[in-house]
Amino acid sequence: MVPRLTLADGVLMPAIGLGTWPMTNEEAERAVAQAIGLGYRLIDTAYAYGNEEGVGRGLTAGGIAREDLFVATKLNGEWHGYDAAQRAFEASAARLGVDYVDLYLIHWPMPWRDLYLDAWRGLMKLRDDGLVRAIGTSNFKPAHIERLIAETGVAPAVNQIELSPLIPQEQARAFHAAHGIAVQSWSPLGLGAHRQMTLESGVAMPRNVLEDPVITDLARRYDRTPAQIVLRWHVELGAVPIPKSATPTRLAENLDIFDFALQPSAIAAIATIEPGDHRPTDSDAFGH
Repeated sequence: MVPRLTLADGVLMPAIGLGTWPMTNEEAERAVAQAIGLGYRLIDTAYAYGNEEGVGRGLTAGGIAREDLFVATKLNGEWHGYDAAQRAFEASAARLGVDYVDLYLIHWPMPWRDLYLDAWRGLMKLRDDGLVRAIGTSNFKPAHIERLIAETGVAPAVNQIELSPLIPQEQARAFHAAHGIAVQSWSPLGLGAHRQMTLESGVAMPRNVLEDPVITDLARRYDRTPAQIVLRWHVELGAVPIPKSATPTRLAENLDIFDFALQPSAIAAIATIEPGDHRPTDSDAFGH
């Protein structure tokens, strides 16, 4: 049984989920159905992933009652706006084959368009209408969230950020904790940052946190895989990781992290891992 976190608005969210980027519709359908069969209940997708239809088919194939699932998707930048957010949600819900979504996120703030505040008000309307149970943001910096709070009085229930031992986001996590905002971790195993750096530099980067000596030593000590150590690190921080996998054995492995705990010395050891050139994607300059 996967534990659940209580969000600031009282909604219960599973403590781990399945990420579906960059799966195709066909891959997502298979992975989501397999994940549900293994015990996953939080499924994360987005319009930008291009696989909402496949995720929806996987939700149906999983054979679990809708109320027992936690479905999250995201608003893309071209629909930043009050009315546009309503239309975008309707289209996403239709592709997913659901009447409501448990968590709807603004995918990126895109501050150069200066429309994320209007989009946020659109999400508030969806929540007030009962079409979305909880609303949140993705890749928002504290300054972006402070503006939402100042202008609307409503903080995101969740902010999904790039978080791993290579990108620990200490200041952002402290901000979230101070404002009662739950953290979801995308690229929780650090591979997204690795891919981003490779794209930017054109050279494959050697850093892989799963091969870091600190992680591999802890894996031996706890008789776990490196991925399980890193995912448990997220749980210990109070963050909700959403690792992507389409392999049944790895899906099961990633879920099997709730029967052990990392000692404070292990958390301290992970904090010594040098991030090197890894850094979070700058949402003041990138987004969609």
